[in-house]
Amino acid sequence: MYIIVGLGNPGKEYAHTRHNVGFETIDILADRMGIEVEEKKHKGLCGKGILAGQKVILLKPQTYMNLSGESVRAAADFYKVDPEDILVIYDDISLEPGQLRLRGKGSAGGHNGIKNIIAHLGTQEFPRIKVGVGDKPKGMDLADYVLGHFSKEDQAKMDEAFKDAADAAEMILDKGMDAAMNHYNMKKKGE
Repeated sequence: MYIIVGLGNPGKEYAHTRHNVGFETIDILADRMGIEVEEKKHKGLCGKGILAGQKVILLKPQTYMNLSGESVRAAADFYKVDPEDILVIYDDISLEPGQLRLRGKGSAGGHNGIKNIIAHLGTQEFPRIKVGVGDKPKGMDLADYVLGHFSKEDQAKMDEAFKDAADAAEMILDKGMDAAMNHYNMKKKGE
């Protein structure tokens, strides 16, 4: 069994913001799997189904970004899922809008949601899909930037990126992280 976690913030005011790319990707996966992610459990919204022949829990933590680890830990403990079978999808300001980077493990890289997950799981050894949202403009507050909305031009790139991230998640479950990294991490901007 796998848990696929999309990071974001609950509430209409945060819908479609840069910080909610994980929620957007989970919505695409849920649609493909023909399931709803509406069950209130583990401090989040959950949905169960099959993806790439694997049992999967889709999870959208409702704890707000900085406490995402509480929800991830609760789900991991309940379903007895090891960290290496927890795939986390989240925003990354160091990547161009729409660019993906897959990693099998690693540090938080300054992302507070990932810091909290590492703290609650006690390890950095969990796979992740980073979805680029672009760097903040000089002089702008980081929180204001990640809680802001995409430009029309960037939104078109992001709509594709959410589909790509969903495809990448499916490939990770089907063919493994190495194959998915080889495929998605080699793509250049504009492809």
